[in-house]
Amino acid sequence: MGSWAFVGGFVLVMIVWAFANSVIVGWDPYPFILLNLFLSMLAGLQGAILLIASRRQDSIAAALAQHDFDTNLAAAADIEALLAINRQQVLMMERMTALINARSENRDD
Repeated sequence: MGSWAFVGGFVLVMIVWAFANSVIVGWDPYPFILLNLFLSMLAGLQGAILLIASRRQDSIAAALAQHDFDTNLAAAADIEALLAINRQQVLMMERMTALINARSENRDD
């Protein structure tokens, strides 16, 4: 129902129906009551199909959002681990700098 092939086929069927009933056979005369009935049923089905498709798309979007959330949680844990390692390295560098400064002061004396 969402393709150009469907739209083109639908318009073609409408034209053939109108032509056949106006010129050739005439089982559904001009106000095309039977055609209107079919179009009403089609509209009802299209509404239901659109709601089903929308619900399906919502569930897909929810699953993707959950996957993104889980990925973000894992990334946050990895970043926290890297920050902890970085803090340890900064402390080690500060200690080494203090030791180097203390030794250089001892040599100057």
